[in-house]
Amino acid sequence: MLKKIKEKLKNFFHSKILKKKYKRKGSCNGCGTCCQRIYVRHARDVIKTEEEFEKLKTLHFFYGYLKVLEKDELGLVFECSKLDKETGRCTAYNKRPILCRQYPQEEIFMMGGSITEDCGYSFEPIQKFEEVLNNAKSKIENSL
Repeated sequence: MLKKIKEKLKNFFHSKILKKKYKRKGSCNGCGTCCQRIYVRHARDVIKTEEEFEKLKTLHFFYGYLKVLEKDELGLVFECSKLDKETGRCTAYNKRPILCRQYPQEEIFMMGGSITEDCGYSFEPIQKFEEVLNNAKSKIENSL
């Protein structure tokens, strides 16, 4: 009973306060894919120029971990230098920044990205489709 209440409160907080649509499930399986060929947002936008990136490196140690691979239409594409490519593990795991600790977040989808099929994480809707549909029907019926 207490577990159910806790889950409902958590769902309420994520959906109503944080305005999230999905909740993350699972755990990291150490594949290292998320540390390669990545975009990094600062403030509200993807880092677009080398000049911007150089300035950001002075703000937080995390930016020093990144290596620019290329630039495309979205912005700079990075790789994390702390990834051990042989093991797929982070060599700075205990000191990793919040961005890495919270990966992946649903914003990845808003940027046109996705998580790989073999990723240990998945997303599920906070609110079931039937609930959303019933709420929409109720609103329509109440407005008539």
